[in-house]
Amino acid sequence: MDGTMNEHVETAPFSAYEWMLSGRYLRARRREGFISVIAGFSFLGIMLGVATLIIVMAVMNGFRKELLDKILGLNGHLLVQPLESPLTDWKDVADRISQVQGIRLAAPVVDGQALASSPFNASGVLVRGIRSDDLNNLTSIAKNVKQGSLDGFDSGQGVAIGRRLADQLSLHAGDSVTLVSPKGAVTPMGMTPRIKPYKVAAVFEIGMSEYDSGMVFMPLSEAQGYFNRNSDVTAIEVFTTNPDRIDVFRKAVTEAAGRPVFLVDWRQRNSTFFNALQVERNVMFLILTMIVLVAALNIVSGLIMLVKDKGSDIAILRTMGASQGAIMRIFLITGASIGVVGTMVGFFVGLIICLNIEAIRQFLSWLTSTELFSPELYFLSKLPAEIDFGETSAVVIMALTLSFLATLYPSWRAARLDPVDALRYE
Repeated sequence: MDGTMNEHVETAPFSAYEWMLSGRYLRARRREGFISVIAGFSFLGIMLGVATLIIVMAVMNGFRKELLDKILGLNGHLLVQPLESPLTDWKDVADRISQVQGIRLAAPVVDGQALASSPFNASGVLVRGIRSDDLNNLTSIAKNVKQGSLDGFDSGQGVAIGRRLADQLSLHAGDSVTLVSPKGAVTPMGMTPRIKPYKVAAVFEIGMSEYDSGMVFMPLSEAQGYFNRNSDVTAIEVFTTNPDRIDVFRKAVTEAAGRPVFLVDWRQRNSTFFNALQVERNVMFLILTMIVLVAALNIVSGLIMLVKDKGSDIAILRTMGASQGAIMRIFLITGASIGVVGTMVGFFVGLIICLNIEAIRQFLSWLTSTELFSPELYFLSKLPAEIDFGETSAVVIMALTLSFLATLYPSWRAARLDPVDALRYE
């Protein structure tokens, strides 16, 4: 024997026999079925955790992108309001601002509250007076006209209303809508409401219920007369080529205005909404990460039980000369295989669901006979999903890291077993 029983056979790390033994341990026999069940649940846990994380992050990103595109497609990235005196020189100010590099559009607007009514219903709306050229440059409106046309918008007294408002009032293009403003003509008896009918020139559908049900666009000159504006405007909506660099444009727009103005950017106007969305997104990420963590802990418990069950195998391998490193790698491969395969399957499941999220929503709505993600509650007419490569990579790397870390202690414990001590597990 001359000590050969205690000599370790040095083999290349992750050699074929290590992979072969790991594969055999993953394919548990009947008497080891409980360990196989734990491994199966660990696989399912990691797969579902990764898939859920990818889907939730993609949907949250999709919500943010869609809402941002729709909000900034209708409202300016920078709102220029007058200070000290009304904006009677709005034409010159708008022309100077539009010449600033990076400014796509400077649209003077008149905003006012009114009641829109028809013989069938009534609803409160925001009336926005805007020039025809500026309205046609708002692609979110111009490219989403469902009925009628914006041609000759300035020449007549027609208005453009949202699709949901039209449905609520039972109106179509060519019908008449009555607008009631509380601030009308001043008479000896006091101020009387202004009531005036307008032809519905166009019906648009942005896809965001708040705007489709509460916005009415009116020719600028008509809005000035309707809301008693003395040849001035409420503000100038400024659209830039890059809303994320809005701080760069603030100084240039202030200088181009050539008069005292007050600037409000899109982040300030929607700070509460987008901050809440960001907080919700971060919290969801932390909560769903726990699913992956629990699945990784299942790998730990499953491997510890496997090490206990394979005590005699470890003793025989060590007696035959297998090194501690080889034993550790065998169980490392066994546990890591569950995590790696679960992560990859979860990644592809999440990817497939994200790419077909709207079709799945419609199918589930049909199956349950309910409207999932109602536009009235979630603002959007369809469920969006925007896959971010960086975030998805972070989820996959996190799951793989947790899976590898979960295998370290059981593998180290198996490697530390002495051949004599290992037999005690039997």
